[in-house]
Amino acid sequence: MRLTDVVAVSRDVSAASGRLDKIGRLSDLLGRVPPDELVIVVAFLSGGVRQGRIGVGRAQLSAMREVPAAPASELEIADVDRAFDRLAAATGAGSTGARAQILRGLFSRATSDEQDFLVRLLFGELRQGALEGVLVEAVARAAGVPAARIRRASMLAGDLAPVAHAAIIDHDTELSQFLLRPFQPIQPMLAESASGVDEALATLGGETSFEYKLDGARIQVHKIDDQVRVYSRTLRDVTIAVPEVVTVVRAIPAREIVLDGEAIALRPDGTPRPFQDTMRRFGRKQDDDALRAEIPITPVFFDALHLDGVPLIDEALARRVAVLSERVTAANVVPRLVTSSAEAAAAFAAQALATGHEGVMAKSVDGLYAAGRRGAAWLKVKQARTLDLVILAVEWGSGRRQGTLSNLHLGARDTERGGFVMLGKTFKGLTDAMLAWQTTKLLELEIGRDQWTVFVRPELVAEIAFNEIQASSQYPGGLALRFARVKRYREDKRAADADTFATLQALYQQMTGQPAPPR
Repeated sequence: MRLTDVVAVSRDVSAASGRLDKIGRLSDLLGRVPPDELVIVVAFLSGGVRQGRIGVGRAQLSAMREVPAAPASELEIADVDRAFDRLAAATGAGSTGARAQILRGLFSRATSDEQDFLVRLLFGELRQGALEGVLVEAVARAAGVPAARIRRASMLAGDLAPVAHAAIIDHDTELSQFLLRPFQPIQPMLAESASGVDEALATLGGETSFEYKLDGARIQVHKIDDQVRVYSRTLRDVTIAVPEVVTVVRAIPAREIVLDGEAIALRPDGTPRPFQDTMRRFGRKQDDDALRAEIPITPVFFDALHLDGVPLIDEALARRVAVLSERVTAANVVPRLVTSSAEAAAAFAAQALATGHEGVMAKSVDGLYAAGRRGAAWLKVKQARTLDLVILAVEWGSGRRQGTLSNLHLGARDTERGGFVMLGKTFKGLTDAMLAWQTTKLLELEIGRDQWTVFVRPELVAEIAFNEIQASSQYPGGLALRFARVKRYREDKRAADADTFATLQALYQQMTGQPAPPR
């Protein structure tokens, strides 16, 4: 199949307003895809690529916009997939140049519409309207299988593409291979947000399970007898990096068990070390005795998904937690409080914050486990800190935000050396109205630009929420904000009223217990 066929349907689906129309167009396409290309096409229509991460950065992709487009369509889906294979395989010295050459070769064979599709696909900004739900319905229609069965199988598989192949090509209407079983990890359940424990109680109603929200690395651990495997949030096998987790789980009295939790680096007093310390352990492809001694990891579990041949994801949280508490030692179970009292919940949340954790999770005691989905039965209640920062520059958006100024460069006042210290970038938290407003406003403040960035007079102040300040070699101040997002613009404040870099340094020391890195 040619790439242009997929591009045309993607464009038509984006333009279509009716859900049934979208489903029909996608279903018709899926029915025409050759069997050996179905997994590739479903990945594209899902807004991703079969290879996962392929090591292509935003700057490299942006440069592809300058490649002259081909006059006529000739690219086959298989051609594109092979190019992505080569991109994913390019590593080591010279890999940046090799990737650029592969990309240029691919884009030179693509028409203008195909180039735009590929850029948005690799940026992760392909939007086709109600993408996930519509595509599931389209696969179901093409396969003649109930949508609920496709949805559940893709939830357990963590990927719609293999489910589509099984249903459409293999005619496996029961989708029997997609079951929760040990050593077949599933996508983790995610959470919505709540502004406080009061909102969480009101949303979930009645008794609610509150637990510490740990700022560690999400893990899913599978065990059969003495065999243990540890998987990351993205379902990557990270067993070799965390032998402490293997030791703890191997001792659990169960022949088969699957647990959901966090791996976290703790100080001797039990308070959490910075998130970066935890992630240092996960960057290793082999066990490192010295690093393990320097940064020991503790597994802390909050859910049980499978026990001795019996899946638990369709059981209520109360039942899953009971299994967890029966089998796992208290030291490796997240602190939890079940209450309907706002006062008790608030005190518990305050205790979590005082211990150095992010806040609390609020969970419905009757809630089921919605793998891979942001279920309303889980709510995260975090303490978001805010700073007033100055906009130093802004990058043009792409995809749905093309034509607007989107990615903001954030700076704090430098009272020691003058000027501003950049702390990172963000495009999060911006509504369509804010995007339109800031595009007009920042163009009025423009003092120069390059291909992607508009540089502005440092006058506009924004209130920025963030979760953590982390050490960073990327920025000259040595610090960067983690999970920064725009809350609002502060037109009532001048740049001289913005927060200082000294404030950032003090906050970093307060949050981590370590002095700020030298500049």
